[in-house]
Amino acid sequence: MHFLGLPLAELLTIFGIAGAAVTALYILKLRRRPITVPFSKLWERILRDKEATSLFSRLKRILSLLLQLAILALLILALGDPRTAIEIVKGRNLVVLIDTSASMQARDGGPSGQKPRIDLAREELRGIIRKLGASDRMLLATMDAVVTPLTPMTGDTARLEQALDDIRPVDARADFPRGLRFAADTLRGVKRAEIVVISDGVLGEARDGLGAIHSTTCDDENVAKPDGKNTCVGDARLSFRPVGSGHRNVAITQYSVRRYPLDKSRYEVMIEVQNLGDKDEDIELRLLGDGDLVDLTKLHVLSANHCPPVAPPNEPTCHKLARFYPNLGGASRQLEARINIAPANPADPPIFDDLPADDRAYAVLPERRRTKVLTVTDSNTYLEAALLLDEYLDVTTISPDEWRAHGAGVGKYDVAIFDGITPSLKPGLPSLYLDPKDGGPLKVGPALKEPAFDTLDRKHPLLRWTAFDNIGITAASKLVPGEGDKVVGAANEGPILVAGSRAGTKFVALSFDVRQSDLPLRIAWPVFLLNTINWFVEEDADYLSSFKTGDVWHVAAPLGALGQVTLVDPEGKPHQVPVQEGRAVFFGTRAGFYRLKAPSDVLTPGGNTPSDVYFAANLVEPQESAIEPKKQLLIESRIAGELKESGAGVRDEKWIYLLALVAIASVIEWATYHRRITV
Repeated sequence: MHFLGLPLAELLTIFGIAGAAVTALYILKLRRRPITVPFSKLWERILRDKEATSLFSRLKRILSLLLQLAILALLILALGDPRTAIEIVKGRNLVVLIDTSASMQARDGGPSGQKPRIDLAREELRGIIRKLGASDRMLLATMDAVVTPLTPMTGDTARLEQALDDIRPVDARADFPRGLRFAADTLRGVKRAEIVVISDGVLGEARDGLGAIHSTTCDDENVAKPDGKNTCVGDARLSFRPVGSGHRNVAITQYSVRRYPLDKSRYEVMIEVQNLGDKDEDIELRLLGDGDLVDLTKLHVLSANHCPPVAPPNEPTCHKLARFYPNLGGASRQLEARINIAPANPADPPIFDDLPADDRAYAVLPERRRTKVLTVTDSNTYLEAALLLDEYLDVTTISPDEWRAHGAGVGKYDVAIFDGITPSLKPGLPSLYLDPKDGGPLKVGPALKEPAFDTLDRKHPLLRWTAFDNIGITAASKLVPGEGDKVVGAANEGPILVAGSRAGTKFVALSFDVRQSDLPLRIAWPVFLLNTINWFVEEDADYLSSFKTGDVWHVAAPLGALGQVTLVDPEGKPHQVPVQEGRAVFFGTRAGFYRLKAPSDVLTPGGNTPSDVYFAANLVEPQESAIEPKKQLLIESRIAGELKESGAGVRDEKWIYLLALVAIASVIEWATYHRRITV
């Protein structure tokens, strides 16, 4: 006999302690109160009868004690869940991976047709649970971008069926290699182990950064053999239960939006649409800005079956269509793209394909707000003219003498530009220093003999859309960056453009007077200024290829958010997410629009209440959009087998019988007590 619950040593300890307590309670007697009774002669006969039956009374009391100890022993034995050695050896250990990726949302036959594939998978899993053998155990886990166990390894069928309610598909890819590695590690060294995959087969190759998942052939006892008839991963046999049938689908596989840097009321859109079905489709593509229709386009997209055998190199295949929409307007924040199959009759309602999850894409434009800029300069018309190009800059210009004499209200501005003057960096006021001297956040070294931009960090946001390579510079000084500062541009003799921060306040230093160069004559000059201001206030004018579902996101948090911030997902549910280095960190699995709530007790440097941060996430996974189900699952060219049913019979859990014996013993004790047999 083996115990799958508490071990035998613990059971004996519990019985010893509890049995001693029951025995002690049993032998305790209430002390009788002495009462004086006259005519003692009347009691002599009764006392003689009592002495004659004292031995029988003691035997009855011992019988009562034994019944109590038997009930206690049965209860404690039930805690051990006893099983025979044969039952333990023959029991299977299963890890079931149920696919909850985006393709499992497909409705074969359209939204009004059959059930979603995830419902079919639940039905398959429910059937497997109800056919578990007497000693089989199962661990249930969902598999999408991560693997999430829903139960421990258990034979409790009620608990396993209850876990079915927690299965929900997400808008993310399936990380098949991670799922296989999890299952193989869980079953390592376990006899009669089996991995069961319930999926439509849209899983991709079993390979990740660690390499390919290796498989072997094995026999029925999961022992690797060259001529085995089963496929094993690690120590476990691999089985596959396919679901799904339809594969008609058109999908948005790329979507990005950006504002024009010098006209933030206008924007441009890039979108890619694919036909992943087996026939050509006429589709309608709608662009919506803040919920209003901006553009409607009808496209004819060929299927992959009708593409030429060989596509031109570096060109998209014919079942992909890319469209670029320049110079759009009419949206201030949210942009959405929607596609559907065009009906034959324009008066008919739109036709939806089998997977609606990839028929919509989302993007958020940076908020158009005025940035308050303080410029301290001595009549630098090049600087003043460049700042006039952006209508969303609220510029205040003062002279260096006014700054020295009266200073300025730091809280009134978002950004400061110091031209030829180098005050210390004020907390909360990001600053650009042009031709700095000692006294600012950086030390300034000697003059350079041949100043020029010989090296550039072209990926830095300050240099976006600029060309600094051939700028002619008459005089410049060497900058001495501190720890953590970033050298964005440098001459052979040392840095001349440095970005960094002090106590959380950003700064940028350009080590020459722009009037001693040809930089103001280039388009790079106003663009550099706008890039710098955008970097200070964290406005991004680059393409917003919205966050990809199934990844960890690092989103710029609202100003003043520390520790954690509230994130509201597309379904309206709030989440508390941590903030690290000014970024909210969140693992996202839903496509749509998100909002980070700004703290209500913080003000910006300009004295305003910080705004909420909006961002978008998209499902852009062509693998998940290719929803044609697979009937076989291949691992290194080996085919996963079919799940074998366990032997018939009732699950032999002996603790149930022990509890039944406890109930019977309790009835016997009750009956003997009331008939005064054991008292």
